[in-house]
Amino acid sequence: MLTEGMCIADRYEIIGKVGAGGMSDVYKAKDLILGRFVAVKVLKPEFSEDINFVTKFRTEAQSAAGLEHSNIVNIYDVGSENGIHYIVMEYVEGITLKTYIEKKGQLSYKEAVSIAIQVGRGIEAAHNKNIVHRDIKPQNIMISTEGKVKVTDFGIARAATSNTISSDVMGSVHYSSPEQARNGFVDGKSDIYSLGIVMYEMVTGRVPFDGDTTVAVAIQHLQEEMVPPSAYAPNLPISMEKIILKCTQKNPDRRYESMTALLADLRKALISPNEDFVVMVPLTNQDKTRVIGQDDLNQIKKEAEHVYFKKETLKEPDLEDDEDDEMDDEDDDGDINPRMEKAITIMGIAAAVVIVIIIIYLLVSLFGGVGFGGNSSTETESTQTESQSDEDSDVTDGVPVPSVVGKTYDEAMEELSNVSLGIKQVGTASSDTVEEGQIVSQNPEADETVEKNTTIEVIISSGKGSVDIPNVVGQSEADAVSALTAEGFVSNKTYSYSSTVASGYVISQSPEGDSQGKKGDTITIEISQGPETVTVPDVTTTYKSEEQARELLTDFNVSTNSQYSDMPAGIVIGQSLDAGTQAEKGASITITVSLGPEPADVVTPTTYRLNISLQLPSDTSNISGADIVLYDDEGNVLETWEGRTIEDFGTDGLVLTKSGILAERGKIVVTWLDLNGEDLNDQTFDVEFRKES
Repeated sequence: MLTEGMCIADRYEIIGKVGAGGMSDVYKAKDLILGRFVAVKVLKPEFSEDINFVTKFRTEAQSAAGLEHSNIVNIYDVGSENGIHYIVMEYVEGITLKTYIEKKGQLSYKEAVSIAIQVGRGIEAAHNKNIVHRDIKPQNIMISTEGKVKVTDFGIARAATSNTISSDVMGSVHYSSPEQARNGFVDGKSDIYSLGIVMYEMVTGRVPFDGDTTVAVAIQHLQEEMVPPSAYAPNLPISMEKIILKCTQKNPDRRYESMTALLADLRKALISPNEDFVVMVPLTNQDKTRVIGQDDLNQIKKEAEHVYFKKETLKEPDLEDDEDDEMDDEDDDGDINPRMEKAITIMGIAAAVVIVIIIIYLLVSLFGGVGFGGNSSTETESTQTESQSDEDSDVTDGVPVPSVVGKTYDEAMEELSNVSLGIKQVGTASSDTVEEGQIVSQNPEADETVEKNTTIEVIISSGKGSVDIPNVVGQSEADAVSALTAEGFVSNKTYSYSSTVASGYVISQSPEGDSQGKKGDTITIEISQGPETVTVPDVTTTYKSEEQARELLTDFNVSTNSQYSDMPAGIVIGQSLDAGTQAEKGASITITVSLGPEPADVVTPTTYRLNISLQLPSDTSNISGADIVLYDDEGNVLETWEGRTIEDFGTDGLVLTKSGILAERGKIVVTWLDLNGEDLNDQTFDVEFRKES
């Protein structure tokens, strides 16, 4: 195990452990040469001792290192030092897609399509270089704090499946293609199938096939019909459902020909989600679901043991076992399988031993017990009972659960591993008695007897009592998440439109900032998407009435004016916002309604003009500016000049002009504003307008 401060290859300084998997531990490190953070994946000791595995692991990692894509966790370096074999890769600050799905339950189709497109682009780049991932699952898909989606562990799956390793068995088989379940052969279409299962889980919150064992799940991939995702997500668009169903066809020939073809349909689904455009390959007789025969079942079990194994140690290939397998194949048509014959012989010997034991027991019982070294018959019976209990224990393969409360996660992992038990953190909780980072409780509890390979669920202490919740309102999304994470809180992000908060910044949080909470608590932050925009409809080209135009403009604040035109009266002939452009929801729009042709006998009225210079008061110490309104002699507003500052008046005053006035006289009302922009007092001036020539 690496510790903080250690340096690998005189370049990568270990900062701390950030995760652990079936075959490796992952550390955050600082690249001392390039000055950036990286992730260092280190093989566990049991795999580092297997030369064949290490060679395969390095070869596949070096091959994957040639991949450079924005949707792939890129590999920077591969090496070994003092028996430590490691891969240096891009460090991604974020969570796995699996965790994201668990938090949200079901994703909207738009979010699912967006994630699938990014994953697909990464896989497409790998396929273009003849690299097949082989283990696409939500656990291998990272979502960064900036929302970027990246696929990890390219090339590593191939090395893993050729060796006996401790791996996340149930985590992989749920996403394996039928051809993987049957014989382990994979190509690019297997990745397409696995991505289809991932999309199914994103939109439904569940995997389509589940069971108690890997074999049970594998058989479902081969012969069970998938429940359509719309059964769990009724609002799922038809395009998304058919894309998922096409990806997850049991026959590879009925899936998408390539990841490029799948991406094309995903992009189209964003534009036309309810259009039935996905072309399904016709079903043939060979594609129909069939019942798995015993030979197939044996093959699946054999492959499951090879690929989804749960062995404690690595072993060199057993040539004798290989020879036995060949003999099995050759003797399938014979009378007795050699292994079966060997098993019958062993069972016969065991039966004979049992019979001898029974006879001895009856003789001892008949003669009232035989003393050995002063032991009574009661002691003999006790010894036999204890022996029988031990045998029963061996049969059930049960182990007592050790107590790991008060231990760190790594200490507990090591202790449980020694008795063939696993560990999984299921949450955090504050504790006044258990230090931060140590285990508060476990399930099953200590001293309970469980089967080997059982996973013990633990809760980790988040420290004592309550802590202050940071106030992150007004901060950027990334800064807010960082601030909450630094204090030990979990961020849950929601998004909404706002016309007052810039896009990407926090509108509100719950619980509120500066209140009290416990480490591990979830803080929900509402992120602004900026003002909601809508497309401006066209209300001028199809002879719409004012009423019809208003029905189309319900997202806007509509006002009208009118003018004479060659169009019939009542028809909308103009709009102030151009059709087809984007505008903020609730924006003002003015539509112009035709008055019809101008009457021939209309007398052109006499018009007047205003042209004056308005002066400031003698005392301007408490004045910041003015709002000015021009009225005619009947009190109709002719013009407004709002928000004029002292600087606008200049040395010669503020010049006010207005033409086309249909009145001879009127008045000007000046509202002076104080230094805070509030109304101070009003002044009214009567004015006479000049006739326009």
